[in-house]
Amino acid sequence: MADKILRWGLISTAAINRRLIPALRESQRNVLTGVASRDLSRAETYAREWKIPKAYGSYEAMLADPEIDAVYVSLPNSLHAPWTIAAAQAGKHVLCEKPLAGSVEEVDAIAKAGQDTGVVIAEAFMYRHHPQTLKVKELLDDGAIGPLRYIHGAFSFFLNRPGDVRLDPELGGGGIWDVGCYPISYGRAMMGTEATDVFGWQLRGASGVDVGFTGQLRFPGDVFFQFDCGFQETFRQTMQFVGETGMIQVTEPFTPREAASITVKDANDKTEVIHSPQVELYLGEVEDLYDAAVLGKPQRVTLADSRGNTATIQALLRSSRTGQAERLA
Repeated sequence: MADKILRWGLISTAAINRRLIPALRESQRNVLTGVASRDLSRAETYAREWKIPKAYGSYEAMLADPEIDAVYVSLPNSLHAPWTIAAAQAGKHVLCEKPLAGSVEEVDAIAKAGQDTGVVIAEAFMYRHHPQTLKVKELLDDGAIGPLRYIHGAFSFFLNRPGDVRLDPELGGGGIWDVGCYPISYGRAMMGTEATDVFGWQLRGASGVDVGFTGQLRFPGDVFFQFDCGFQETFRQTMQFVGETGMIQVTEPFTPREAASITVKDANDKTEVIHSPQVELYLGEVEDLYDAAVLGKPQRVTLADSRGNTATIQALLRSSRTGQAERLA
């Protein structure tokens, strides 16, 4: 099976596809075969532009094609779960853009669909596969800064585009689902466990979704994590880990580029700057799905992990509405 090629289809012509297409073309084990839209002419135009062999005038038509092995779901958030489930039921492996779902019940339904059909389903947190992220995890696990005490994360940008899907509550909009999910996922991945308690505050925009969100999480051992995210600040992304004997600062943790780095500072203020190898950012998630689907290897981002992230976000949103801390465990 190691010489099998996975044939991929894109469910939608969303802008985020532009990030995944280069990764699929760089891979030696995956190939981009088709693109689907609700409008055939749109799909055909997109296929010509990106030199994709097949175009489909509906998502159902793509899922019915036996020449498609795996799909990338890049629809608006509220459509992630139903089309991931539909793809799984059609026997397709699925890489779904984050957030995978808007509730733990949807994640459970997705997991059942995958179990019933034997396909692999993954949430597309591309940063989780990057060498920079793996290096931060290695440093923390090796005790580079001593026992961990405090984590801070942030991801924001200024959004001033009326009608953007990220502002539409019916389409699963909101800052915490769009960008806040990244620092939450990062902190949980580095801790390797779930938070016990969370508390959140949100600033709502005119449409009713959160355009600014600040949250606090407490992990076992009284490790505290604070993050903020939203659409009303300048672009920034950061993760910081503070231990008893040092600190790790990660620039561009979620979309590492050439200038991205890890800064490790010890108790004597001695600083080491670590630059990670540069790789195609979205390639790791594509190769990870191949490894799981074809070779049977463990996934780096499991559905259990996605369920934990979803449960944490839901709890933070509940807390922001009630003004009370939410107990998770």
